Amino acid sequence: METRKAYFASDFHLGLAAGTDPRECEQRVTAWLDRVSKDAESVWLLGDVFDFWWEYKKVIPKGFTRFLGRLASLTDSGIKVHVFTGNHDMWMKGYLAEECGVTVHYEPLVTTIGGELFYLAHGEGLGSRRIRERLLFSLFRNRIASILFSAIHPRWGVAIGHAWSKNSRLARHISPPFMGEEKEELIRHTRSVAAAGCRAKYYIYGHRHLPLTFDEDGRRMIILGDWSGCRESYAVYDGKELTLVTVQ
Repeated sequence: METRKAYFASDFHLGLAAGTDPRECEQRVTAWLDRVSKDAESVWLLGDVFDFWWEYKKVIPKGFTRFLGRLASLTDSGIKVHVFTGNHDMWMKGYLAEECGVTVHYEPLVTTIGGELFYLAHGEGLGSRRIRERLLFSLFRNRIASILFSAIHPRWGVAIGHAWSKNSRLARHISPPFMGEEKEELIRHTRSVAAAGCRAKYYIYGHRHLPLTFDEDGRRMIILGDWSGCRESYAVYDGKELTLVTVQ
């Protein structure tokens, strides 16, 4: 019997219109979902799936029809789909769960997949020593700030959100190369979590936009990279080994 696999991806930034065609990116993502659906037991999307996502109480964000349809198709077929919020789409509420059948995660997760323990997170702010970034992230997650933004008419609120998201994404369009073990925030975070007693064998993150595999003390850490340009970057666990796959 063929082993069903777990697939991991992040940072599609669907809807981004800076230097890339949003429809083309969505088509590549949905084509990938179609391929992995043939042998997937579960699909894990670790944040920044959308370049901006805000759920008003009675307004559904425009676009992403093909992608959302694929998610529903996967869950309808019995494949478990998990979506983590990222710093560009942290404002998810109940829509994806209710309409597409996915499980939404708002915090890092320790879970067992195929008999092995995994630590999964988007990665924003983890291991960071930058106070400004941590304060900004806290503001975005603040309940009062969320209520105030929701009071803005969707015509203006969504426009503001896309403008902020585009500028933020452009500022980080070129990810710095590997900066060394001590300077990489997610390596620091992995070491900290392991030192605190986490027994996970595999640690997987998004956010960094740099595909990376880092092995240390029997642990494997993977940063999934992003889908900018024509790149496809994801990880697959076949029940025996966790592998990072990048296609340019």
